Amino acid sequence: MTIDLRSDTVTKPTPAMLEAMFKAEVGDDVSGDDPTVNALEEKATRLFGKEAALFCPSGTMTNQLAIRTHTRPGDDVICDQLSHVYQYEGGGIAVNALASVTLTQGKFGKLTPELVRDSIQPDDVHRPLTRLVCLENTVNKGGGCYYTLPEIRAIREVCDQNGLILHLDGARLFNALVETGETPLEHGQLFDSISICLSKGLGCPVGSLLLGTRDVVKQARRYRKVMGGGWRQAGYLAAAGIYALDHHVDRLKEDHRRAKAIEPMLKALPEVDAIYPIDTNIVIFRLSETVLATDYVQQLAQKGIRCSVFGKHLVRFVTHLDFTDDHLAELQKRLA
Repeated sequence: MTIDLRSDTVTKPTPAMLEAMFKAEVGDDVSGDDPTVNALEEKATRLFGKEAALFCPSGTMTNQLAIRTHTRPGDDVICDQLSHVYQYEGGGIAVNALASVTLTQGKFGKLTPELVRDSIQPDDVHRPLTRLVCLENTVNKGGGCYYTLPEIRAIREVCDQNGLILHLDGARLFNALVETGETPLEHGQLFDSISICLSKGLGCPVGSLLLGTRDVVKQARRYRKVMGGGWRQAGYLAAAGIYALDHHVDRLKEDHRRAKAIEPMLKALPEVDAIYPIDTNIVIFRLSETVLATDYVQQLAQKGIRCSVFGKHLVRFVTHLDFTDDHLAELQKRLA
């Protein structure tokens, strides 16, 4: 038995999801006549209370489309130094939007109203124009920590006071929502645009959605075409997204339960110095200074445990749909 904790992107479609995909009615999404893609986009807009949605291959694309649409060349984007849009999207803010970035140093990657306010560029010809604020919920490099509605509202207020646009990288937003009990609609009201990923905790084989106003999504659709992101009979994939939104949200609590159950296993290991707070399905732990994460991950691989290097001395586990209680019990045996 291989225990794959590299990411929640490694899941395979369930039999029921595959059946929904095989039965999907499809058309040509570039022409706008794939009925299942249209149904997925309409479902997402209703869920979040937005005007329009755009189905894309990846969360990187939906984030980058949002940033490209909201900014002009030379504008400035505020995000945390740990944020996915900065760390893991290939320099896309510079390449796609020709924008600069002001980085904050939040606790576990979370912005605060004060950090946003202090990061706004002064009205000076020597400085870029601050245009956009990007939040990530949950924060990947922050160990899956999440924002609550009051925290987001306070940031939204700063954005409104300063004429700034607020975008959410909600790749794992549903992980946050099942913990807080908050609704997609409540979050949809606070952001100008939202990216949600279907291929992480929700278990789809591929796909993300960008939500926003009709004008934002219309422009993003044009940029998607420029990036080569137009696809044809994408309804087979959209059907997986519809199934996931209907059946795979509440079960995220199981991933969180199993992630929390890993903590005592790690605490018992002498080579583990510290563990980030485990809020959702991400477990990040720090090794002692004498142990390199690259070496440690290789050692775990020899035991049939696959995971990710997350820094010189940091390792990440991510629980997911295909990590069961049997895997959890086996993990304890192999770590001991």
